[in-house]
Amino acid sequence: MAASGTSSPPKARARTGRAELVGGPLDGMLLDVTGWDPQEVVDGAMLMSEHGRFGPGGRSEYEPADADPGAGGVSRFVWRGDVP
Repeated sequence: MAASGTSSPPKARARTGRAELVGGPLDGMLLDVTGWDPQEVVDGAMLMSEHGRFGPGGRSEYEPADADPGAGGVSRFVWRGDVP
């Protein structure tokens, strides 16, 4: 039986659970955003990073580059800077 068009293509499903980190010390890594509510996605993330400006214990701030929580999530978080 043919699909009725209600399922998403595999690429779209993969985007809902992971976001690529772009720039900064965590460039290229994937962030699991599965289960995040839409406001958490919009707020972005402060991630522990030993490789940032402040070394061990420092954090790197990332914000969504293309957040549209109503359309299935975000695919990229862009580096904003490092904080102690």
